[in-house]
Amino acid sequence: MAAGAGAAAAAAAAGDETTAIEIFKIKKLVNSLDRARGNGTSMISLVLPPKSQIAQAAKMLADEYGTASNIKSRVNRLSVLSAITSTQQRLKNWTKCPDNGLVIFVGEILTDDGKEKKLAIDFEPFKPINTSLYLCDNRFHTEALSELLTDDDAFGFIVMDGSGSLYGRVSGSSREILHRFTVDLPKKHGRGGQSALRFARLRLEKRHNYVRKVAENAVAQFITADRPNVKGIVLAGSAEFKNDLQKSDLLDPRLKSIVIKVVDVSYGGENGFNQAIELSSECLSNVKLIEEKRLIGSFFDEIARDTGMFCFGIKDTMMALEMSACEKVILWEDLPLVRYELRNPSTGEASVMFLNPEEAEDRTKFRDPATGVDLEISDHTPFVEWMAENFKSFGARVEFITDRSAEGAQFVRGFGGIGGLMRWKVDFVEMDEFMDDDEDFI
Repeated sequence: MAAGAGAAAAAAAAGDETTAIEIFKIKKLVNSLDRARGNGTSMISLVLPPKSQIAQAAKMLADEYGTASNIKSRVNRLSVLSAITSTQQRLKNWTKCPDNGLVIFVGEILTDDGKEKKLAIDFEPFKPINTSLYLCDNRFHTEALSELLTDDDAFGFIVMDGSGSLYGRVSGSSREILHRFTVDLPKKHGRGGQSALRFARLRLEKRHNYVRKVAENAVAQFITADRPNVKGIVLAGSAEFKNDLQKSDLLDPRLKSIVIKVVDVSYGGENGFNQAIELSSECLSNVKLIEEKRLIGSFFDEIARDTGMFCFGIKDTMMALEMSACEKVILWEDLPLVRYELRNPSTGEASVMFLNPEEAEDRTKFRDPATGVDLEISDHTPFVEWMAENFKSFGARVEFITDRSAEGAQFVRGFGGIGGLMRWKVDFVEMDEFMDDDEDFI
């Protein structure tokens, strides 16, 4: 049973990582498509939601082809017809619409040097896309993809007062009531006499049982496969019950560790749920920033304790990855490094180099220092994109960070925006003795 739960947790963690990588790829794609511009109205954006009929989309394109044949301008007509034909060819790659829908972008774009370049992309998004779209314009329409990037982490809410409790979940713009129950608790006994202590004891006992019931229901609603199914939990209420629940040992430690806010609301039930969402909205939006701070904080903690269980900089991080010693790579999502694959034409020897755009302007960087031979560039890819595609081959996880938090900005300025947490200690100074100072590692 424990092994099964562990496997489920590992699978969920792998799923979270895959989603993070997919979000990064979509974000880069959206940015590049938004910048793309064409000469005329021959840039096609086609989005099919799940369960769409490919045959119906093909018929629609055929009808559009017939309509475009009547365009008076010969140049514009030919470019639009060419784009529709390319879209039809891309659509033929799919026998049925994927589970998450289908996105196709086709058109001729202008490169930085003013030349025209044909672009054709078709893919299944990483989560269902609920938009149907066909547009032929002078730009690509990426609004549907941008919606996929909105935060859809789920957050749990427990609203409790003296009359009952409500359990809710919020994900993106949707909210859902999971469970609710009412309770009849005795009021304070105002009369004295020998029965006063007994009434007080019974009242405290019922309040304790109520808190226990709330805690037990919280496990049923917010724990799945032995791990929380929400990113964080907000406790809300108009009385002291929410504070009693937070402090109590009755609340499962797995849930207590993800309580992100405790708020006072004027009502119970559904009205209290809606008020709690409003009062905690800023906190919910900062959860990812809090996770980023925690991750970089653990990196700084390793440095402060001088454990040697860390690496930073492109050279040491790549060396640790090559040795499978790096467990988690911390990577600034806007890191400007480019990975160059080089070849010496005289010896046939291949090498790899990582350079900033400013460094790449120095052509001596692409020259063999020993022979003075100019090296051929066989491939060059932004390092962040290359890492997103190849991290699994190193057995490492990738955590993308921003520079919007103080910790993130410090990591970017002080450590070049790349570092890692290690599986075991590596003496990089000693390793340097066995290699050329100019050698870079894949």
